Amino acid sequence: MRLLIDARVIQDHFPGIGRYAFNLIDALAPLLPGDLLVLTARHARNTRYDLARLARHPNLTRIPTDIPIFHPHSQTALPGLMRDLRPDLIHFLYNVRPLRVPAPSLLTLYDVIPRRFPQYYPRLTRFKIEAIQRLAIRSSRGFLAISHATAADFTELYGISPERITVTPLAPDPVFRPRPPEVLAAFRQRLGLPDAYLLYLGSNKPHKNLPRLVRAWRAAMDAGLDAEARLVITGHWDERYPQAKELARSLGIEDSVRFLGPVSGDDLPLLYAAARAFIFPSQYEGFGLPALEAMASGTAVGASRAPGLSEVVGEAAITFDPASIPEMTQVILQLMGDAGLRARLRDAGLARAAQFTWQRTAELTLDAYRRV
Repeated sequence: MRLLIDARVIQDHFPGIGRYAFNLIDALAPLLPGDLLVLTARHARNTRYDLARLARHPNLTRIPTDIPIFHPHSQTALPGLMRDLRPDLIHFLYNVRPLRVPAPSLLTLYDVIPRRFPQYYPRLTRFKIEAIQRLAIRSSRGFLAISHATAADFTELYGISPERITVTPLAPDPVFRPRPPEVLAAFRQRLGLPDAYLLYLGSNKPHKNLPRLVRAWRAAMDAGLDAEARLVITGHWDERYPQAKELARSLGIEDSVRFLGPVSGDDLPLLYAAARAFIFPSQYEGFGLPALEAMASGTAVGASRAPGLSEVVGEAAITFDPASIPEMTQVILQLMGDAGLRARLRDAGLARAAQFTWQRTAELTLDAYRRV
């Protein structure tokens, strides 16, 4: 098999998809009976992933290209480049893909957020997203879905036959693991974080539900939460959605809620492991990788009962209705105040996270390649 993977998503613009792409390729190369050609973006900002590390795989050839994902040349110049590479199969990791390519292709499916939450998108934006998604589906022979919930969504909303979809769950990177107490204490001191902080990691897009999280934090403070505790919100910040910051100010708790923005790849594992607990209040997730990374770090997790997220955490997290501020408040109080509960969730979370490996994801992916 001569496989080509369009991995131009390995860049800072795609933090979650980029992590999936890098780890999948790294785990897949030793299993692949043939050549693995990997397209990467030559000039895209990439501070997270060491692409040179992939060179240790003798069957892997990295092909840097100047063709950006969101440029018309992806439709014109990229097919020619692919034709010159003579692949037997092409795997696209993002739905912005050429419509015509010189070999059968697969597409990874992540979520249907614009269809489930159309109120969060302008009409023209929804139209463009829908057109791109439908064209990508029409141009693909097979599909990989990151969860059973995602597979079911695409079957329901886009009519993809379940037999054409292979579920390939994500997995935590090995860098996410428990750390010694003295290392975590030094990290908290360096960032000026208290011993007791509740962590959220992700974007601030509307479906992530951050305004309700801020309101629940205020309610927990009113219910007797330790005054020294902090809610730490980190990840990519989109200035189009300032509601959580504005709400923290209007509720008078801006000193109790810290917005860190994106953190470095080196600090991220420590940020997870040093937290007293992790919370993920999202209304919808295709998978919910941050919750799994927190579990792998030995941190107790509270998660919403969004289908894809519930599929990931199983019984290893304390859960709540993402629409219920009282339920979320109660979970915050339990996570921050009950050491026995945290210890039980830590053990359950580590066991749960160990069930997800990139080796297994790569094996399932290779099975899908063979079928196509």
